[in-house]
Order: sequence, then C-alpha cells, then structure tokens
Amino acid sequence: MTLRHWIDLPPLWLIAALAIAKYQSTYASLGLGFGPVWADLAGGLLVGGGVLLMALAVYEMRRQQTPILPHQNAIHLVQSGIFSRSRNPIYLGDVMVLAGFILAWDAVLSLPMIPLFLWVLERRFVIPEEDRLRRKFRADFARYCEKTRRWI
Repeated sequence: MTLRHWIDLPPLWLIAALAIAKYQSTYASLGLGFGPVWADLAGGLLVGGGVLLMALAVYEMRRQQTPILPHQNAIHLVQSGIFSRSRNPIYLGDVMVLAGFILAWDAVLSLPMIPLFLWVLERRFVIPEEDRLRRKFRADFARYCEKTRRWI
C-alpha cells in the first residue's frame, strides 16, 4: 500500500472536517446556534449511532476475514449483519458522527460540510470500492445492490 493510500483514509477526512467545524464553532459562530438542549441530544444520538454503525461493520468485516481499509481488495462480499441494511455502514457512520458534532458544537455555518463530506466519501471511496466489488463478484454484487441500498 502506497503512502498516498495510507494518508487518503476516511477517518483522516473525518478528522479534517471535524477540525474545520470545531474551528468555525469556536472562532466564527456569528452568534448562531441550534438551541441548548435538543441539539446536544440529537448530536449525541448521531455520534453514538455513527460509532455503533462503524463498530458493527468492523465486527462483521473481521468475522468475514476481509480487509477494512478502503483501497484494498475484498476477499469476501460481506452481505450479512449491518451490511444487509446498508452497503456502506462505515461511511454512513462517518457522516452521522460529523453531523452529530456539528449539532453538538452549534457549528451552524458548518452544516454545508455534511453533503460536501458525503460527496467526497462517495467519489474517493464508495464508487471505486463498488467498482472493484462489481468486477470481482459480478452477479453476486449485482444481486446485493438490488436488495441493499448504498446508504440507507
């Protein structure tokens, strides 16, 4: 695996987005906020749910003995566990964590970063991964796509 592949990992993109949102909430909030209670609750639920999705996906991938890193070729097409609900639960969890922290930090001006982050994940990771799976698993992957949505 090249250095570029080690640097170009979804958690690093998530950390960068979180850093931008935290900076915005701390130094450029412009007095905007979501509200004292509901945003903290919703933010906590999103962060917790996102971490849970990621943990369930990692567990299932480990159980199936297939690589977790996005630039590696899958050994097995994982369709069980959380992957029976979403083809990309780790990336969905990343988006939920970002949205949760944006809510919890009252980073109102960072809200547009959520669809931008989703777009980056899809272009840099999801589409190339699905192309590799499509080439390797052909009919099995086509059937999986028919019964399981990309996100939710």
